[in-house]
Amino acid sequence: MRTPRRRTTLIAATTVALLATGTLTAVAAHAATGCAVSYTLGGQWQGGFTGNVTVTNLGDPLSSWSLRWSYSAGQTVSDAWNATVTQSGSTVTATNVGYNGSVPTSGSVSFGFNGTWNNSSNPAPTSFTLNGVTCTGSTAPTGAPTTPPSATPPPTTPPPTTPPATTPPPSVPQTGLVGWATQNGGTTGGGSAAATTVTTASALTSALNATGAAVIRVSGTINCSGMLRVRSNKTVLGNAGATIVGCGFTVNGDRNVIIRNLTFRNWSDDAVNVESSATNIWIDHNTFSNGYDGTVDIKRGSDFVTVSWNRVYSHDKTMLLGHSDDNGGQDIGHLRVTYHHNWYDGSRQRNPRVRFGNPVHVYNNYYYNNAGYGVASTMSAGVLVEGNYFENVKDTYHLGEADSGPGSLVARNNHFVNSPAGQTGGSVAGIPYPYTLDSASSVKSIVTAGAGAGRISV
Repeated sequence: MRTPRRRTTLIAATTVALLATGTLTAVAAHAATGCAVSYTLGGQWQGGFTGNVTVTNLGDPLSSWSLRWSYSAGQTVSDAWNATVTQSGSTVTATNVGYNGSVPTSGSVSFGFNGTWNNSSNPAPTSFTLNGVTCTGSTAPTGAPTTPPSATPPPTTPPPTTPPATTPPPSVPQTGLVGWATQNGGTTGGGSAAATTVTTASALTSALNATGAAVIRVSGTINCSGMLRVRSNKTVLGNAGATIVGCGFTVNGDRNVIIRNLTFRNWSDDAVNVESSATNIWIDHNTFSNGYDGTVDIKRGSDFVTVSWNRVYSHDKTMLLGHSDDNGGQDIGHLRVTYHHNWYDGSRQRNPRVRFGNPVHVYNNYYYNNAGYGVASTMSAGVLVEGNYFENVKDTYHLGEADSGPGSLVARNNHFVNSPAGQTGGSVAGIPYPYTLDSASSVKSIVTAGAGAGRISV
């Protein structure tokens, strides 16, 4: 059970000015430059916590920023959002990501991270520097939880995004199942089966491949190789910080599988492979980076799949739907997939690349700096591209790709920032399930607040 929310706040400002000589000298407060920092805990449990940081710029406008602090009790950080966070010894450095480097005078920027602590003391940092300018101050230390933590810590609640200074943070995004995986009888995974926690590759392999319904919790970092088969009626959930390194999951002809809240990196084939008429699959709130082939590839007649609230970064080939132009005999009438509220964060291509499936629903996703393209509809597929936010994407969506002939694509209610509207044509079958479409202009803030591992309690 999560302990009651604890908050510690640090607000401090320095009064320094850069003189023509290049030296820093204290000056009167009304002419001050510096920063104010608010550091709070969004939650704390046995072995883990969530940190939320807001920085207010009291100096000249910034085009980029780097915030540094130190921990005094051996805490470590991981899984950051809205910043790139590294740690060397006790010193932590958070730097901006591409979309939030500019901070005007009196403007604010926020980011968050998951962390670990020693269960007896979790004091807040007492000093911060922003681009070398010290923000000093003090804050009450954060002690151990006042109620006994659970043996298996839950993941964190959705962290805040980084909205403009004058815009209030968005509400917590919906996290329930929507889309094609609600059809054909629905997708429940292991249902109410008792949870089993695994911490090793061998235990994970055995649990995934066992017969019968199961809820499998992954704890810690598991190093593995190849593709681990996931059998029918399985729910696979990541505890806070759960990471799969070096291998991927394959759902091969099985059905009713849920995969949520895991970080995958450096896989040697696909991170998640769905094939051979697998049905009713939900892939939700995962983070993918630096793998060999696809993050989520769906093929060979598979059907009734929802891919939602995932983040992909530092990766090339993202999501392939339909593996071959020659496989229409198996694929036509299938490959119905919903992609919603995913964060295609610099992922180069296949976001997704679609063959044969109709209708395929691509809605309320955030596309950022995709150097290749966003969506491709090929081989008579029918794709509805709806309510998405495209930023710095030179090729947002098009018909046909490489040697694959064109499909149909209908686009509506999308939002474009430094990105052109793409190529459309043909018609797409109707969407049979209910869904709520967020305003496209709000999708960036909603998705960056909610997509990826560590954003939900499971």
